[in-house]
Amino acid sequence: MNNLNEPMQWNIMPNPREGGGDGSKWNYALFVPMLGLAAFRWIWSRESQKEIDGVKAECKMQMDAAHKDLEIKYRDTIVQYRRSIAHLELEQEKHQSRVQGYREALSAQSRQLVEKHEQLNQERARIEEEKAIIQQSGAAGALYRNLVEREEAWQRQANAYIKYVERLLVDRQNLFCSHFVPRHNRLDLEKNMLYRAATDSMAKRVGIEAGLKDIFKHDKHCANPLNTDKQKNGRLMWLYISYWKLQAELQKFRRAEEAMLGKRPDVKF
Repeated sequence: MNNLNEPMQWNIMPNPREGGGDGSKWNYALFVPMLGLAAFRWIWSRESQKEIDGVKAECKMQMDAAHKDLEIKYRDTIVQYRRSIAHLELEQEKHQSRVQGYREALSAQSRQLVEKHEQLNQERARIEEEKAIIQQSGAAGALYRNLVEREEAWQRQANAYIKYVERLLVDRQNLFCSHFVPRHNRLDLEKNMLYRAATDSMAKRVGIEAGLKDIFKHDKHCANPLNTDKQKNGRLMWLYISYWKLQAELQKFRRAEEAMLGKRPDVKF
């Protein structure tokens, strides 16, 4: 192809001997299609670049939108997690407060029972002294001994009933500490125990009903999860059982004293 910008000696000249006098016409005939092809390629490349730029811009917009959406979801998730953590911390504080309250209540009940236990021991010592004095006073002493022997039978019945309540309390505490037994089983047992204690005259005399209510409300102690000995469950219940036994012994002497002083019409001499 001839270079139109260069001197003529650099161009390819037609050979007149070979009949090539019209060579310049063929050169221009080839130049025009090639120029059109170059123009087409330039236009096609420009349009393709526009399409590529458009796709890139659309992808960028989609990426930005997805990024913003993920950022919003991330922030919402963080806020939700923080709220959940704050709620759990609040519930934990409430639970710790309740546990502390239970511990303080149990400690107070234990102190009260210890005080009652000491009072009962003092009362028993006083009655023992009075009994010793009465026993040394002849006929009155013989009468008092006879009345005490009668009331020992009542005490044995009271202790038998206390032993029965003890077995029920052991079963109740085992149900309370079990993770597999339905809750209503324990509640049914507690209901039956309270009904029996409220209607039994012997239980009323010893004060079992009030003790049962206190135990059901405050005794939450359980041994370790691998424990198989039911006797290791519960704390407050064992204090009450000891208290009831002392109360039965004290009531034995009080009943004998009431009978001797004529305060019990059911006793005849």
